[in-house]
Amino acid sequence: QLVESGGGLVQAGGSLRLSCAASQRTFSSYALAWFRHPPGKEREFVAAITRSGERVYYADSVKARFTIARDNAKNTGYLEMTNLKPEDTANYYCAVGWGSGSDWNPMGRDEYDYWGQGTQVTVSS
Repeated sequence: QLVESGGGLVQAGGSLRLSCAASQRTFSSYALAWFRHPPGKEREFVAAITRSGERVYYADSVKARFTIARDNAKNTGYLEMTNLKPEDTANYYCAVGWGSGSDWNPMGRDEYDYWGQGTQVTVSS
C-alpha cells in the first residue's frame, strides 16, 4: 500500500514537498516514480528513482524545479517541488515497480505495479 501526502494549494513560485509512505517492508526492492494527472489531460510521468537512489529521471517540464528522493530506512519516497507553476496543477501519484536494467523504461506507466490514491496539488496564478 502506498499513501501520498503533502499536497495542497500554493501560489505560483511556491514550494511543496510530497511524501509517499509504503507499507511494504520490501520498499527498497522497488523503483519509485511520481506521475501526475492534470485536469482534462492524460496521466503523465514526472520523476523516477532507482531502488538504491543512484539514478534519477525527470520529465523535461519539471527538470531543475523538482527533486525526487527516497529514504529506504523509512519506506518513504519524496517529491520536492519548487518554483511551482499553474500548469503543475494535478493529482500526483506515487508508484513502485520491479523494473531495473537496460530494458526498463522509467517513464512508462506499465512499468509500475502498485499505485497510491493520489494527492491534489493546486497552483494559483
